[in-house]
Amino acid sequence: MPVPAIRIQGLTKQRGGKTVLSGLDLVVPEGDCMGLVGVNGAGKTTLLKCLLDLDAATSGEIAVFNRKHSLAAARARLAYLPEQFRPPACLNGWEFLRYTGGLHGNEFNLNRIRQVMDILDLEIAELDKLAIRLSKGTAQKLGLAACLLSGKKLLVMDEPMSGLDPRARVCLQTHLLELKRQGVTCFFTTHLLADAEKLCDSIAILHRGGIRYIGSPAACYRHFNAVDLEQAFLRCVGGGR
Repeated sequence: MPVPAIRIQGLTKQRGGKTVLSGLDLVVPEGDCMGLVGVNGAGKTTLLKCLLDLDAATSGEIAVFNRKHSLAAARARLAYLPEQFRPPACLNGWEFLRYTGGLHGNEFNLNRIRQVMDILDLEIAELDKLAIRLSKGTAQKLGLAACLLSGKKLLVMDEPMSGLDPRARVCLQTHLLELKRQGVTCFFTTHLLADAEKLCDSIAILHRGGIRYIGSPAACYRHFNAVDLEQAFLRCVGGGR
């Protein structure tokens, strides 16, 4: 039986006397793309931080490629893009990509960088600028570039489309679909249900600290007797329509 890229069992996170996540079970098969969707404050970012051992779970078990998530070896096969990403202000784009590439154990490859710049519709000249001078969208593209250049088999991204212009968003969607065909696993949060529908084998709807639905977007329509994913989502979380 194939080992899943991510397995979460009974994950609970309490903070300040409040339960943020409550007994979550979630499996992301290797080679799949799963979108984690939910309203603001549902716990999506907290779940990713627990997965990456950036925040300690109160209870439960998390495994990445069958290794305990707190082990460095478990995280060696993944790349992560945080929410509202900003690169270190003192570095320019070249320095940032060289640094992150070294962290991932990769040699500096100018041709590959140029390819990824094209994929993200990012002018190569933008890499000459200090990060502090980059627009939100360009900084987001730089973070995405570091993920794509990592060569990792698991990409964990928190709102990867945030701040992207429509053209860059389409380019990224196309490339993520190609990576999926190559066997790369993608687990990302999003508020953009159209992206989840286009990219994802399955979606997980997180609401008030619990998983309310896991399955394909098409199955979600049927489950909630909806005409589109937006309507299904609203019915799932009690938003009407």
